[in-house]
Amino acid sequence: MQNQTTQEITITAAEKRIDSFLAKQLNIPKNQVLQLIKNSLVFLNHQPCNKGGIALKPKDIITIITPQIKSKPLIKKTDLYIQILYEDANLLVLNKPQNLVVHHAPSVKEETLVDWLQAKNYNLSTLSGEQRYGIVHRLDKDTTGSIVIAKDNYTHNHLAEQLKSREMGRYYLAIITPPIKENIFIECYMGRNPKNRLKMSKLDPQRFPTSRFSKSLFIPIDLSKNQDLQLVAIKLFTGRTHQIRAHLESISRHILGDTLYGYKGEFQGRIMLHAFLLYLTHPTSQKKLLFQAPVFDDMLELLEKNFDKEKINGFLQNPENLLHLFQSH
Repeated sequence: MQNQTTQEITITAAEKRIDSFLAKQLNIPKNQVLQLIKNSLVFLNHQPCNKGGIALKPKDIITIITPQIKSKPLIKKTDLYIQILYEDANLLVLNKPQNLVVHHAPSVKEETLVDWLQAKNYNLSTLSGEQRYGIVHRLDKDTTGSIVIAKDNYTHNHLAEQLKSREMGRYYLAIITPPIKENIFIECYMGRNPKNRLKMSKLDPQRFPTSRFSKSLFIPIDLSKNQDLQLVAIKLFTGRTHQIRAHLESISRHILGDTLYGYKGEFQGRIMLHAFLLYLTHPTSQKKLLFQAPVFDDMLELLEKNFDKEKINGFLQNPENLLHLFQSH
């Protein structure tokens, strides 16, 4: 069931762009205004507004429709188990398992995280539209780990701004091959690979002006017993699609299992990439929070079999060890 609230604004002075005006007026990021426009929820002089760049004149009337979604499960029940790391009235932090798509897409037939949220009758924010509601950031299908869900529009706005300013973010763990010798920053412009649309790649910004700057830091943690594999920790300074995977490919390194980005080894499992720590400032209390998403059994077994078990478990059980690695960065 979906109800709607309507807000009407009369323009008193000329404005160059409706999206910039509404972002300031509603105190939300411009990309969320564009999402409202895309979902046909913004009207100008009682006609649908389909562009963010439309100029405004005095006496123009803007109507904004905000859907208030009461969750109705897309599926009658769910057998999917997802570990809840934290929950309060504003947000939900989960440990996303492997082989789970976050939100719907035309090619997705299986149950998604959004399906699970709806089946559990969560009432969540609507700023990203009904099919992506509550989703502030995402993880790839086979990437596991921490993900935060907003329960209301205020929280969604606040977290989206934190994500943009990097006040909110995640530290990742990955098993890669071949090893890197030392800490390494990777900076480049990224965009859709012109030869394979499923991939993102390092691009020349002069030839591909839509490419976007990206930056990651990779820190080695431990070498495997045969010195062929390496556990690394990663911090992102930007949040581009497939950023970690594309950055590693750009230096001829690959995450175990990531055949899309060049892994050619014998390992047949999923991509060994895990969002281990999530940090944010709570939108209401303003407290700085840190959440640890336990590594899943398949990755843990691989680590314990191929690495120094005592060292690995000591590291995984004390997140301060990981944070210490990044203190000077």
